[in-house]
Amino acid sequence: MWNYEKRLQHPVRITQTNPKIAQVIISQFGGPDGELAASMRYLSQRYTMPYKEVTGILTDIGTEELAHMEMVCAIVHQLTRNLTDEEVRNSPSFAPYFVDHPTGVYPTAASGFPWSAGSIQSTGDVIADLTEDLAAEQKARLTYDNILRLSDDPDVNNVIRFLREREIVHFQRFGEGLRLAKDKMNEKNLYFVTPSFDK
Repeated sequence: MWNYEKRLQHPVRITQTNPKIAQVIISQFGGPDGELAASMRYLSQRYTMPYKEVTGILTDIGTEELAHMEMVCAIVHQLTRNLTDEEVRNSPSFAPYFVDHPTGVYPTAASGFPWSAGSIQSTGDVIADLTEDLAAEQKARLTYDNILRLSDDPDVNNVIRFLREREIVHFQRFGEGLRLAKDKMNEKNLYFVTPSFDK
């Protein structure tokens, strides 16, 4: 189904180590609003989506989120790959991560809570799922905004701005998908229906 190109969607070229900012950015890998959660959410929801156009949106964005996850991991790796012992000791927020994962890239939130499928939802209800997807994209955009507030590294910020822009595009596409789905559903029903159950 997928063709994998051995290059990132946007170049990641970090020149300075920085465990402090790596500890923040890791949230976009394994945090509840990160790229791993987004890709798993959308790629799971597509199976019960009754409208092929919206299934296509879920598949496209879910696949792109995998590419974004790869970029976030590349950022974290490049920020930590050449750390010295002194840099780890001088970064109290990164030290607990380092104890368990040294410079490995592990799906966790910035708070240290590991990724869990419990942070995503796939209900099979068209409106519930697409509304969650809209919210997920907004929360991911907000997380990227917060990273930009904390980072002063131009190499990091270049990639984060690209990822933030893609969250905005995804939000717009899910909005289009929700409008399309509502148009196809029974518009007389104020709460809409779950087509697979409510006929």
